[in-house]
Amino acid sequence: MEYGDIAFANNISCLYPTYIRGEAYLRLDRASQPPPSFRKSSTRTASCGTAGRGALAHLGLARAYALDAKTPHEADADMARTRARAAYKDFLTLWKDADPDIPILKQTKAEYAKLQ
Repeated sequence: MEYGDIAFANNISCLYPTYIRGEAYLRLDRASQPPPSFRKSSTRTASCGTAGRGALAHLGLARAYALDAKTPHEADADMARTRARAAYKDFLTLWKDADPDIPILKQTKAEYAKLQ
């Protein structure tokens, strides 16, 4: 079901349930649960083509790791911060040619700067 596609709408449904599940967990501040959903969405470009959710999954993954970096355990927080920075860089690399005035891009750059 997650890898399905709607025959008349190219790539509109591919991994949509997986991506939405990750977003829901992220909004519930359950940092440990979104990464598998976002990782699955961001690595399935072969089966989903260039669906926008693949790029946004990198951002979701970065946000999940950034949320996880707020843990009281210093070693775990450092590892999560490192993972968050890497995921933010992946997203920003994918969007390097995007219009710099896009709100989500501005917001992402601000979030990334806070991790530095």
